[in-house]
Formats: sequence, C-alpha cells, structure tokens
Amino acid sequence: MGTATTSTPWGNKGPAQQPGVQTRALAAKVLAAVLGRGRSLKAELSIALPKLDDSRDRALLEAICFAALRRRTAYDQALGQWLQKPLGPREADLRGLLMAGFAQLDVLQLPAHAALSATVEAARALGRERQAGLVNAVLRRAQREGFAEARAEDAWPQWLLAQVRQDWPQHADAIFANSLQPAPLWLRVNRQQHSRDAYLAQLHEAGIDALAEPASADAIRLPVAVPVASLPGFAQGAVSVQDFSAQQVADALSPAVGARVLDACAAPGGKAAHLLERDSSLQLVALDVDARRLQRIRETFARTGVGSHAQVQAADAADVAAWWDGVAFDAVLLDAPCSATGIIRRQPDVLLHRRAEDITALAALQARLLDGLWQVLRPGGVLLYSTCSILRRENRQQVTEFLARTPDARLQPLADVLGHDEDGCRQRLPGEREGDGFFYARLVKLAAG
Repeated sequence: MGTATTSTPWGNKGPAQQPGVQTRALAAKVLAAVLGRGRSLKAELSIALPKLDDSRDRALLEAICFAALRRRTAYDQALGQWLQKPLGPREADLRGLLMAGFAQLDVLQLPAHAALSATVEAARALGRERQAGLVNAVLRRAQREGFAEARAEDAWPQWLLAQVRQDWPQHADAIFANSLQPAPLWLRVNRQQHSRDAYLAQLHEAGIDALAEPASADAIRLPVAVPVASLPGFAQGAVSVQDFSAQQVADALSPAVGARVLDACAAPGGKAAHLLERDSSLQLVALDVDARRLQRIRETFARTGVGSHAQVQAADAADVAAWWDGVAFDAVLLDAPCSATGIIRRQPDVLLHRRAEDITALAALQARLLDGLWQVLRPGGVLLYSTCSILRRENRQQVTEFLARTPDARLQPLADVLGHDEDGCRQRLPGEREGDGFFYARLVKLAAG
C-alpha cells in the first residue's frame, strides 16, 4: 500500500462524516472522461466540482482523481491481473470507479470500510447494479494484496520518456519522480492590499501553516493545502493561488514603472494581475485568442481589484495587423502555448493526451508568436518568452533559432534563482525549489543604429 496521507481535509473524519456516494460517482465520471474519451482533467473537474456543496467533498473528489491518474499504470496492471476479461469502452465509468476505489485505499489511505461501502453504492448510483458485487470483490482484493510499486517513468509515453532523457540525462529520473508527486499550494500576496509579512501573520492567526519564499517577494508556500475559501481575504483578492515558478515571470520581465505592457496570451489573467498588483500604473493590454476565456481574465482582475484601466481583447497575438494600434510596447510577455511538460504534477493527464506531433505544431506556433510580437516592441524594449515546458525544442532551441533570424534581438542574462543556465536562458525543472517546471528567456530589442 502507498504511504498514508494525513494532511487531507477528510483524513481524520469518522465513518459517518465521510464524504459520500455522489463524490465517488463523480470521480468515476471524471476519470472515465479523461481515460476513455481523452478529455482534459481540468475541464472535467470544472464541471464536476460545482455539483458538490461541501468543501471536503470537493477536496476529496480532486484528490481521488489526481491520485488515480498518478498511479494509473499500477492500477491498470492490477485490473489486468484481477479481472477475467478487460473492460471495454462501454465500461469506462466502471473502470473509473475501480480506479477511484484503488486511490482511496492506496494513496489516500481512507478507512477501508467507508471507502468500500461508498464506492460500491456509487456503482449502483451509476446504474451498475449488476457490477456492484464485482466492485466489492475487486476492492477487497486490493485491500488484501495492495499494488505493485510501479516506476515513475512507466507512466510516461515512450517518445516523451526518450526526449526527456535526451534533453536532461542527469536530471531525468528526478523529473519523472517529481512530476508524479502532489504539488504544494503556492499563494501570491496582493501587495496592493497587504505586505507579505502582514498576510503571513493573518495566516498564522487563522492556524494555517505558511512559509515565505525568499526568492520571490510575493510568494508563500503552504506545506499543507487548505480550501481557498478558508484563506483570509481570498474572495476580496488579498491573495491568489499561483505556483512559485509562474510568479517569477513578473520578476523576470520586471517592466519599468508606468510602462506600456502587453500580455499576449493572458487567460486566465494571473500573470497580468500580478504585474498590476506590483504596479497599478502599468498601461496593460491583455490578449487571448479565445474570446470565451476573456471572462476569466476580467474575473481575475475584478477579484484582485486591478486592471480597471487595462484593455482586454480577443485576438491572435501573432496576427499583428488585426489588433495592434501602432503604439509600441515597452515590455511584452509571451507566456506561450506549450506541451505543459513542466506541470505534469498539476496536470497528470498531459501524459495521456500529449503526442509527439504536438511538439512540432507547438514549436511552429511559438515561432510565429515570437516573430509577430517582436514587431510591436519598441527599440530598447524587453520581451519575456516563457513556457511551462521542460523540452528544449520549445525552449532553448526556440530562442536560439529566433536570435539567428532576428538581427536586432539580444538575450539578456537572468538570475541564477530562476533555474539552470541554458545559454543565457533559465530552466527550472519540476519540483526544484518546490516549483513547477518553467522556462524563461529575456530578449532585448536593440535601438536603431
């Protein structure tokens, strides 16, 4: 069995208080959609979570889904051994339910009688009355026998495994292991409302253990996650959830006071809000290619109390002629679409959905964005290129190729605290300083002459 997890919100509750059947049934549906239909875990959870009223139920639903996906290879191996015949596509919800049950017993270490009872009842709630006995038998076997300790790299598709080993031969094993570990809860303090020290005092007064991160002025790490609703002032924008590595984008860009700034791929708005929290005088334009995602940006700005003068616009950032008014920007943030291979600990379904051909398409899009956005940057201005990828094709190689074809571009070195030196760029790998995998390159446009 896996190591007991005692920091979960439900970990010390008695049987009568255990979140119930609906939570397990929803977990089965989410896992069926992700595993069987190629759906995004984030998208499916956004549909399922609002159906639960209790924050403990929502926390349990998320924990079950993440644990099941992280231990997917071990659970699939067990199902292959314990079932007389493989489950077909029409039984995706049954497979999801069994994996949800495994996660409760193995990773979450919930009381077995409560986990079994609620999961068997969830089979009936899903219309699987005939398979309720099978669910009970398989989960009892799991309780008796436990699961094999699968290697971390077994969860990775072979093409991606090989690419990571080629790019990071000395760090590959740590990348595989760290990517399947739960990520800590990182907070970003809104300095328009509080200093970090003042907010830390509020957290401690509320009984929430929290640590300041010295490498970034607004970052706080919670060793034990709590529901965001329990964070002092969260609804009023006093603090936001944002990984430490993502917060360092603002450190790396560091625009001048009052600068005209473009966030080219802005949704859901966290990085733009961070820049405005640091300097409300910025003249910020936030673009996103998907008009439906603009509402997320506006909601982020509204909750944090920033962006009242920011411009939010739907546009393909690379199609400059379609949106640019001709006024050059002092600073451009291109947090580019990428493989998300640096945030697998937050999006474990990346290992299911990503394909080798995706990298070629993403690299072409990144290059198109770099070339287009360079046109809107004034001479002397700065463009920060960042991704949440660990693949050099999207990162160091992308920047090297851009510099080769762009005579007026120069790379400006960044601080060691941003990660490994990559020919003047910086790369943090998953789990380093407890942060996500992230890449940063600061490009300066030479003045004419």
